[in-house]
Amino acid sequence: MPRPTMKTVRTQQLIEATLVSVERHGLHHTTINTISGVAGLSSGLISHYFGGKQGLIEATQKYLLDQLKQALLSRTSGKTLLPLERLHAIVETNFSALQRSRPVTKTWLSFWSQAMHEDGLARLQHINSQRLYSNLLFSFKKLLPAAEAITAAKQTAAMIDGFWLRSALNPAPEKEFEQAQLLCKSFIEAVIVQHGENPCH
Repeated sequence: MPRPTMKTVRTQQLIEATLVSVERHGLHHTTINTISGVAGLSSGLISHYFGGKQGLIEATQKYLLDQLKQALLSRTSGKTLLPLERLHAIVETNFSALQRSRPVTKTWLSFWSQAMHEDGLARLQHINSQRLYSNLLFSFKKLLPAAEAITAAKQTAAMIDGFWLRSALNPAPEKEFEQAQLLCKSFIEAVIVQHGENPCH
């Protein structure tokens, strides 16, 4: 297996440092200096690799999006899953240990807020929302008629985002995240049963 290049190592260090800086200072007070200080690297590397702070912020959100994608693939790729099992895997991915860690939750919250003002972040957030909806719809279509599957996918996506947000904002989020995951799974099963389907098939 080839060794990662120095650029790959440095860019990953800066992305991880951005997560830590946002956790400590918030997005608005995160600067090139706070990020480079956490990373222990020259601030000039941020401009060299990312073109500035905004480029690094967008790269950090892309990293989180890729982590979501890879986490779902690790649960589903190469496996023969029933539609309900795949729907459960989607829920578990969105409530994984990484996605509910403090650096990541604070960064996601900051991204969502700033996406209303930054076109690049808004585009990435749209990709994230559409990916979640599409993944849910793929499995619901195997269990429900088309119109009902669309509604179920939209409702479930809203529940995942809503429960994640409520949990992230809770002073003691760990228990809330665990309960949120169970509630989302229960909702999916109830929707399937409501339409006369057996969720285990």
